[in-house]
Amino acid sequence: MMSVGTDVARTGGHAVRQRGAALLLAMMTVALVATLAATALWQQWRGVEIESRERERLQAGWILVGALDWARLILREDARSGGADHLAEPWSIALQEARLSTFLAMDASNTAFADNAFLSGQITDAQARLNVSNLIVGNKVSEPDLQAFERLFDLLGVDSAELERMVANLLLALDSATPTDSTRSVPILPQRVAQLRWLGVSAAALRRLEPFVVILPTRTPVNLNTAPAEVIAARIPGVDLAQAASLVSARARAPFRTLVDAQKVLAASIPALNASEVGVASRFFEVRGRLRLQDTVVLERSLVQRSGMAVTTVWRERSAHDPSDSAPLVR
Repeated sequence: MMSVGTDVARTGGHAVRQRGAALLLAMMTVALVATLAATALWQQWRGVEIESRERERLQAGWILVGALDWARLILREDARSGGADHLAEPWSIALQEARLSTFLAMDASNTAFADNAFLSGQITDAQARLNVSNLIVGNKVSEPDLQAFERLFDLLGVDSAELERMVANLLLALDSATPTDSTRSVPILPQRVAQLRWLGVSAAALRRLEPFVVILPTRTPVNLNTAPAEVIAARIPGVDLAQAASLVSARARAPFRTLVDAQKVLAASIPALNASEVGVASRFFEVRGRLRLQDTVVLERSLVQRSGMAVTTVWRERSAHDPSDSAPLVR
């Protein structure tokens, strides 16, 4: 009897252990299936998000191309009237951020995109700044232009050693005969102001200089109708910052139509203005476009050149970043 009872107890305990193991195996199976399902769902969601963001980026790019064409049209229409370029003209009015659907007639399938996209932009006069390209003429330093940059560096509190280094490296970059062996490196010729770092300009100096200098493909005069007081004081010998500010105030009341109009505002001791250094019209303009779409912001900056009625794009650069990021990623 004791033996039979013991066998029954052992059989019952074995059955309990089997049921427990089966239950544990079933729970592990459920957990594994749930993990695999969650992974598959996450991968599917990630694929949809990537595709959606890429589609939004491409759509934003095409819209910014259209905005650039719009800006070129405005500049072309402005050329019809000819004469001076000044800050009271339509091209200088910034486009504040507005919903894209207010500009475009979208089909029903794209209504959501147009309602969630916001466009803004601005056209600025590139000749309102000192042109770095003016520094070198025929592989030699232009003394009048070098003096203008010296005055600008002094006004902005930038060390003159920065200018000396920049000019020396600019000469090297322009000199095609410079040896390129391993014992001597040649700076790359910059096309954007941010690329002046290639010529040895420090980051701190670049932050001060950026609003007042530009790199254009040819020599250009400064437009007195659009330039800030610092640029005017640097460009015209004998003009201090106070006189330049008076010039800015005078043009706000009535834009200068000719250099004679600007000369009348200056003191009698100031020599006649040089048309190769200053002017009242511009050929180069910078176009900035910004498209905000949910959490993505796409920026585009372009330099355009106007020759008569033709407006051509010199270069374009585009960046995309999250508004929470500290800096955009240039693509």
